[in-house]
Amino acid sequence: MTSFAPWLILHTDEQPPTIAEAVEPNLVVWTSIGPWRPHARIRFDITGLPRGGSTLSWTLIVDEPVPDGETTVRMRKRVNEFINANLRFTFGQ
Repeated sequence: MTSFAPWLILHTDEQPPTIAEAVEPNLVVWTSIGPWRPHARIRFDITGLPRGGSTLSWTLIVDEPVPDGETTVRMRKRVNEFINANLRFTFGQ
């Protein structure tokens, strides 16, 4: 495993994402972390008040052909690990 950011712990078959699009303060789109699906994108939408709480939602976007169920689950699980585990555990440190 390699680390791109303290919370973005990549497996050996993954690559660091780059920012494909960003609109401050509400949108960030990453390139794929998986070389096996190079055109996949991860879209992060951020809503909320500038000085209050905010909500983050993410969407996994893939081109045709749609990956099989096992691949889709693997891709979603990895993003979920980054955001809802690794990143969250860094809050307050």
